[in-house]
Amino acid sequence: ARLHALESGVTVDYRQETVEQHAADGTAQYDVVTCMEMLEHVPDPCSVVHACARLVKPGGQLFFSTINRNPKSWLLMVVGAEYLLKMVPKGTHDARKFIRPAELMGWLDSTPLTVRHLCGMHYNPLRDRFTLGTRVDVNYLLHAQREAD
Repeated sequence: ARLHALESGVTVDYRQETVEQHAADGTAQYDVVTCMEMLEHVPDPCSVVHACARLVKPGGQLFFSTINRNPKSWLLMVVGAEYLLKMVPKGTHDARKFIRPAELMGWLDSTPLTVRHLCGMHYNPLRDRFTLGTRVDVNYLLHAQREAD
């Protein structure tokens, strides 16, 4: 990445730190913060959600994508994606760490953000295509916004 930045003439500040460390001093704020397909892999997803929320400027947007916790998600994401289709390595997912939409929205309740949208993300392995829809029973996206000052 550093070599690409040098070759492109782009100035980039690379950091290797957790989102909690990045948000700790309160000086970094962004128009858009994304946290995609990682919450179900971290030890304390609530802490990550709160740190991401601190990084959003007034009027800014925050996007999460994760996996709902239920038997269907276990069947599709663990059995299907890991063992049958071998789309990801075995052991990638721990279904106990999947996050229900109500849990994610609850963690956001104590932040200055308001949930604006919740939608499902659906994958068709036969067509190798993703689509968005209303069902949030497996993968889903959540969009929240911080009110402008």
